[in-house]
Amino acid sequence: MADPLANQNALFNQYESEYCSKSTDISRKVQALSSFSTDVKRLRTKEIEAELKEADQIVRRMDMEARSFSQEKSQQLMRKVKEYKADLKKITEDSRQAQGAASGSAAARAELGLADNYYDTSAGQRERMLKTTEKLDKTGDRITQGRAQLAETEELGVSILQDLHRQRETITHARDTLHGADDNIAKARRVLASMSRRIMTNKLIMWGICLLLVGSICLVAYYKIIK
Repeated sequence: MADPLANQNALFNQYESEYCSKSTDISRKVQALSSFSTDVKRLRTKEIEAELKEADQIVRRMDMEARSFSQEKSQQLMRKVKEYKADLKKITEDSRQAQGAASGSAAARAELGLADNYYDTSAGQRERMLKTTEKLDKTGDRITQGRAQLAETEELGVSILQDLHRQRETITHARDTLHGADDNIAKARRVLASMSRRIMTNKLIMWGICLLLVGSICLVAYYKIIK
């Protein structure tokens, strides 16, 4: 059966070995940082920052593992962890100093026009600034044109709305006129119907009168013949 304490010691020793290997590699990269070109320095700086985070995680695991031992053993291991934390802090400070020195050297070389990258030189930066300004000017012109087109579109929209309003008024007036014409037609129909009834009445009266006259004439002629 495996001894739990032995397993704990083995795990702590594994973390310790990983940290020692990682810290040695980081220190070597930090020392060599000043010998690289600007682009390589940026790449190596990112690598160093990532490895520093890994080293910090290893130290944290060592700290947690050291606290799981008995008090006497834990105190002994915690002293080691404290030393590793101080060592990692020093490596981190050395890395920052190396990055600052590299940045300062790159800035000085750029000021003299000796940078590895043309756009890091003063002339390159001026050219980049001029291009940026030119792009901003073009963007401003496009914005101005867009605003002018927007204003024209707005005016056209207002004109269309006014035309639609006038057309609506015309349609409303025409509808009112049609309603008035319908009313007049209805009145005319009623008048015609009334006139038609009067004509029929007059015709009936006239035929009645005619019949009475004919009857009267016939009656008078009959009496004359008899007498």
